[in-house]
Amino acid sequence: MSNINQPSGWRKATAGLAVAEQHAHDGERSAVPKTQAFVAVKRVGAHIGLKAGDMMLLDTLGAFTQAQDWEEGQRPIVWASNAYLMEQTGFSLSALKRHARRLAESGVIAFKDSPNGKRWGHRDAEGRIIEAYGFDLSPLSARVEEFQQLHAELQAERAHCQRLKRQITVSRRMIRARIEAALSGALRGPWTQLTGLFEDLLDRLPRRNTASEALERLLAWFKELQERVEATYLKAVRADEVVENTAKTTEQALKKTQEMNSREVISEPHILITTQLNPVTCNRSETEQAAGVVPNAPPEEQIDRELEDWVAETRKKRGAALDLPTVMQACPEFASWARNMGGYLKDWGDLHRVAGQLRPMIGVSEHAWNIAQDRLGPQIATAALVLTFEKHCAGEVASPGGYLRGIVQKAGAGELHLERSFYGRLSGQAA
Repeated sequence: MSNINQPSGWRKATAGLAVAEQHAHDGERSAVPKTQAFVAVKRVGAHIGLKAGDMMLLDTLGAFTQAQDWEEGQRPIVWASNAYLMEQTGFSLSALKRHARRLAESGVIAFKDSPNGKRWGHRDAEGRIIEAYGFDLSPLSARVEEFQQLHAELQAERAHCQRLKRQITVSRRMIRARIEAALSGALRGPWTQLTGLFEDLLDRLPRRNTASEALERLLAWFKELQERVEATYLKAVRADEVVENTAKTTEQALKKTQEMNSREVISEPHILITTQLNPVTCNRSETEQAAGVVPNAPPEEQIDRELEDWVAETRKKRGAALDLPTVMQACPEFASWARNMGGYLKDWGDLHRVAGQLRPMIGVSEHAWNIAQDRLGPQIATAALVLTFEKHCAGEVASPGGYLRGIVQKAGAGELHLERSFYGRLSGQAA
């Protein structure tokens, strides 16, 4: 049987082939099952430069080996002919040579050549290889731990890249929302320039797998632009409020002046008539206390009875109500975004409004949000969206819309215990 390459005396020596031969010697001293060796190399094959054809040839060679070939002191050597390998793989002779060479240069197999350049071998009565020349798969045994460690590093890198991509998505959605809000509100500012910078960053978004270092730089650029957009937006809003307040003050002053001028026309004295003796004027706080109303409280029609029921139920289960400060403390990332959007949040109504504004940032559709509000009520739906936002930013939830729908389904089955998630996050922070 002819060899694919020339004998060792004629083969062109390279650094890759020398390394492969050293791995083969190390593999002879290892005892690694064939399945474990092949799983390890397949997980990192693309990363170390192997093509699909290379892996096909490697699988074909591995099919010729037996379990005892992978024991310590043995070498899994394959001496199949070119014609058979070409028949099994469908490769031409030149393609077969190319794939075999790449496997060897990558340190996955080694060439063990006979003196006459032929591939052949013998097994004893127990099936153990006595002498063989051909493709040596021993390097796989020697590199299993290396490949497993590389796979773990690749997995960590992929997870890190996914987190960075999610953070970039959140940042660009926030930038887009701010710019669109400023343009629709006709706010003053360099929005054309900021839009141009934003579009330039969008053009830099990777179209394929990108290393974490590049994503980190891209995220830093998005964060920097986001801070500029936020500062410009808040400055424009404050300026707009000042203009609006000035206009209102001017209007009130003009109205008061007109009222005073109209009173000057009446020359007769104005006599206060009352049917009560010693009338007393009580202040607003006394009136509210007498009516059982807390000062600065929201209108009674805005109080959601469902929230009161939920708070009462939570108090029974946990001994304390799941209040607004608890939700905000348990979800610091959402709290930061919410305060940037709406300033100080004094009640659940404010939180509900801001949650609705932040919803598009994490990709929750308006339809899913409306269903959650309809079936959970506005307050519980708000808490659910806050939790979803926080988990998505932390990389714990890949599909925010699906997670929110899962909460709604749990509520329908009577299995929703939302307060446990918030208290659990508080406990984790304390730890």
